[in-house]
Amino acid sequence: MPGRLSILIAEDGAADRMLLAAIVRRQGHRVTTAANGAEAISLFERERPQLVLMDALMPVMDGFEAAQQIKRLAGNELVPIIFLTSLTENEALVRCLEAGGDDFIAKPYNPIILEAKIQAMHRLRRLQATVLEQRDLIGRRNQQLLDEQRAAKAIFDKVAHAGCLNAPNIRYRQSPRALFNGDLLLAAQAPAGRMFVLLGDFTGHGLPAAVGAMPLAETFYGMTAKGYSSNQILRDINAKLKLILPVEMFCCATFLDINLEQGILRVWSGGLPDGYLLKADGDWLPLRSRHLPLGVREASSFDDSFETLPLAMGDRLLLLSDGLLESRNADDQLFGEQRLLEVIEANRNLAMLFDDIQEALQAFHGQILDDLSLVEVSMLAETEEAAPHLSHVYPLGSREMRPRDWTTCFELRPSSLRTADPLPMTMQLLLQISPLRYRVGTIFTVLSELYSNAVEHGVLLLDSSIKRDAEGFASYYRERQRRLEALDEGFVSIELTVKSEGGSGYLRITVCDSGPGFDVQRALNQQYCSEHLGGRGLRMIRQLSERFYWQPDGKVLNVEFHWVGHA
Repeated sequence: MPGRLSILIAEDGAADRMLLAAIVRRQGHRVTTAANGAEAISLFERERPQLVLMDALMPVMDGFEAAQQIKRLAGNELVPIIFLTSLTENEALVRCLEAGGDDFIAKPYNPIILEAKIQAMHRLRRLQATVLEQRDLIGRRNQQLLDEQRAAKAIFDKVAHAGCLNAPNIRYRQSPRALFNGDLLLAAQAPAGRMFVLLGDFTGHGLPAAVGAMPLAETFYGMTAKGYSSNQILRDINAKLKLILPVEMFCCATFLDINLEQGILRVWSGGLPDGYLLKADGDWLPLRSRHLPLGVREASSFDDSFETLPLAMGDRLLLLSDGLLESRNADDQLFGEQRLLEVIEANRNLAMLFDDIQEALQAFHGQILDDLSLVEVSMLAETEEAAPHLSHVYPLGSREMRPRDWTTCFELRPSSLRTADPLPMTMQLLLQISPLRYRVGTIFTVLSELYSNAVEHGVLLLDSSIKRDAEGFASYYRERQRRLEALDEGFVSIELTVKSEGGSGYLRITVCDSGPGFDVQRALNQQYCSEHLGGRGLRMIRQLSERFYWQPDGKVLNVEFHWVGHA
């Protein structure tokens, strides 16, 4: 037997009802009978048959109304209704179908045709049951996926937003195409008073596009907090993404290394649309993409060279992902780079440019085809809110080493000067001394200035006066790289001395280089000339430390940081 069903027969003629019930029972089905439409509805509610054979014309309630009510009672379940009718007019037959009937059979009944129709309806029931089962399974799996994504997003947001995105000099808009945004925006204050900003755009959308964002964010924030340079952070991020991402995935990115104190902007961009340096005087410069995206090249061939530009108070930096340029209107037109440039050219108040771009997008009626990110970083006077203290990002709960009397010294020679950065290692050592932790940013700034001064002016003999304009900055750092690569002799040594007595003590940092030396006092006096873009570091060292002194030949510089009354 192909399929045994429970069947309700609604027929007002007793003889026809008995005959039809006998035929259906002989075919192996279980039968329930009703004499009118009202009785059929009552039996359906009680027995829940799988199929109904319904006479069209019956007393009390006809088959048309009964069929409609049975269909409502069945809900999503398919309960086929085959009308039993002696009607031959087309309109009457159409009415049977409109009332909810799935088929009809004319009297007198042909047992073979009747069984064929019953089995056809049974196949439809099985098909619908399979569809409903798959629908419910998909619904459960989809809900499970959404719950997992929400949990992952909550974790990701805590990592990705661990920096200073809420700083008053940062504005941004991100419009994800899915729950997860393939675009990633990170910002952090580096220990030397600098700000690092990274805008990334992973290939794809949703959760797959955000998979690489977690390790990228952890690397970015962790290495920034430890004092690593932007070049080192970028190299580590690229190496990690290359290791974990499939071949078809990568991250287009722009990395900003902002040092407003020294008036320097360093930019690395790979694969994103041009960003813009918007000068306070109304001029603007594009920040070109000059590299392949992160995660494409192996570590050995990765190019971490930054473009260096002058930066001044009042300037603004604008970054965007390709989702902005690829927004389309109802006419399928792209918003495009030209419209963005027109908004920039028409702007007369830099403070309003971010809003002008958003209004232009809204007026364009763009439909977002991709994750969209728009970021503005303003060069404002540093405030406590804009530059929070960094001591909270270091492992203060680790086992402390109380200050003692000790000295350590290490020397970097050409191969190490080209590839190593001694600052993170040095800072990790000093951070074991609790009285120094609250001054970590200041110490890092001074140490980095001393080291840069020794490398660039002592060993490499570079002249800061080159840095008079944007081209001068670029020339200076190109020449720095060239001389560093060609270096075959020279050294820089760093000596750290910590002395304590009771709750008081001091840290002395001594930096020595192999250069010919220079007139330190004369260089300090030149700091007051406003036209000099370079050479500001020495005066900053003097301002930030308790004591700054040097040997007469200028080859050895010393700074001291003192503490009183700390346990």
